[in-house]
Amino acid sequence: MSWTEREIPDQRGRVAIVTGANTGLGFETARALADHGATVVLAVRDVEKGKQAAARMIGDVSVQELDLTSLESIRAAAADLHGTHPGIDLLINNAGVMYPPRQTTRDGFELQFGTNHLGHFAFTGLVLDLLLPVPDSRVVTVSSVAHNIRAAIHFDDLQWARSYSRVAAYGQSKLANLMFTYELQRRLMPHGTTIAAAAHPGLADTDLVRNSPAALRVIGPVIAPLMSQKPDMGALPTLRAATDPAVLGGQYYGPDGRGGHRGHPQVVASSPASYDVTAQQRLWAVSENLTGVNFPV
Repeated sequence: MSWTEREIPDQRGRVAIVTGANTGLGFETARALADHGATVVLAVRDVEKGKQAAARMIGDVSVQELDLTSLESIRAAAADLHGTHPGIDLLINNAGVMYPPRQTTRDGFELQFGTNHLGHFAFTGLVLDLLLPVPDSRVVTVSSVAHNIRAAIHFDDLQWARSYSRVAAYGQSKLANLMFTYELQRRLMPHGTTIAAAAHPGLADTDLVRNSPAALRVIGPVIAPLMSQKPDMGALPTLRAATDPAVLGGQYYGPDGRGGHRGHPQVVASSPASYDVTAQQRLWAVSENLTGVNFPV
């Protein structure tokens, strides 16, 4: 049977934090959780856009300012959440940037690596103590099929200071999302309450691709109807990883169609590079050093 939103269990009494929830996949993820009774926090950079998104949802939905390009903002958001929520059931690391010209975060990190990986790494570490006491709490991080494309962790130049490829840098950030998930799951196992899982949306028709190379923007309108899917379908792998009672820690969910581009969510495999334990642990140590955030696991 194909898994759809109808299979989401009752979420009443559960608190979900969704980053980047004012548009696209994040919006659809937050909307579906709210529809099923969850208390949902839209963790977004633009508070006004977050409020507009919340107004389009039904249920207990609030907005938390969170700029993943700023460690100061990340720490402030984590402190706010500690003051407003005694526990968190779901943390969904969804926000991301894709294919921008080379830019840096406020802390000097390459924008894609800094936002997609380091920002979520720091945010997770700072709120994880709110998840650990909660039974069946989960951290779900959104990766991409692009973790296979020219993707490696460039430990000798993580910030792409010597040369820059927007495609390769995005692939590195999405590979890092998976390696973070797998190492986090290994560290969570002794606690027995919280699991980490990952998901990818396939090819979803969202505004994330607005910085794509010119050639892709030209052919995009032609191939999109054939290969991509709407955001509500693209959000299903994340929703399944977050809510399906059968999910196991360390699993990766994506569409079941050819190439993983579209379809209903199922467990999928990630690239061989993503399972390199030595590289996962090295990335973890580097990430702690760069962000100054140490995990309580």
